[in-house]
Amino acid sequence: MCVICLIYPSKLVLCEINLMKKIVQLLGLASFVLASFSAIATPDEVKLALAKRIPGVDASAIVSTPIPGLYQVAFGPRVMYVSEDGRYLIQGSMLDVATRENLTEPAQAEAGLAAVEKVGEENMVIYKPKNKKHTMTVFTDIDCGYCRKLHNQMDGYLEKGYEVRYLFFPRSGLNSPSYDKAVSVWCADDRNDALTKAKNNQHVDAKTCDNPVKGHFELGMAMGVRGTPAIVTDTGKLLPGYIPPGDIEQYFEAN
Repeated sequence: MCVICLIYPSKLVLCEINLMKKIVQLLGLASFVLASFSAIATPDEVKLALAKRIPGVDASAIVSTPIPGLYQVAFGPRVMYVSEDGRYLIQGSMLDVATRENLTEPAQAEAGLAAVEKVGEENMVIYKPKNKKHTMTVFTDIDCGYCRKLHNQMDGYLEKGYEVRYLFFPRSGLNSPSYDKAVSVWCADDRNDALTKAKNNQHVDAKTCDNPVKGHFELGMAMGVRGTPAIVTDTGKLLPGYIPPGDIEQYFEAN
């Protein structure tokens, strides 16, 4: 580089700029290397650093990962990764290429299930079997054809010992006709009967009251639900789409 400066004096300024860029890059690398040998932060320190960067965020669970200086964080039903200084947030799956294991998947299932359970069964419409074997939580849209097909086979799920817990997910969004129907079902004197009527295009009195429909919808969006029905197993696995009673067991036994 210096030889070029001597041969072409008119480019001396450009040469100096390039040299300064090289120095900055080297200094940055040195800082990275020094940081790699710094003391590893504790989860509490990471949470504090993250709170400074994103005020109001409740990082409910922070654990270390196999990568030094990188931490796994559960934001409600979503799992992400954060640097120990709380500056860098990474969304995506972490894979162990040696074992071919997805390290994010089980953590994501656990976080999703915890978020569903936090809703509380008092805020769900539930159909109970005589002898419960498994619990399936279903995000449902009253006007969805496959949701109606699933509901009309309710006896098949119950006979197999599956408790069906409904959360509302009006696909057309809040303040839509599907949303209004969900609210009316929730506000009915008999929610189970009203839901069955609504799914069969039978009349349900339009009502409003305090209801969890908006919360259900927002939870579904946070969990990545984009269509209905969407089934959450009792181990937190999210199964998109309709699954008939005769096939449902294999998805639960595989968990």
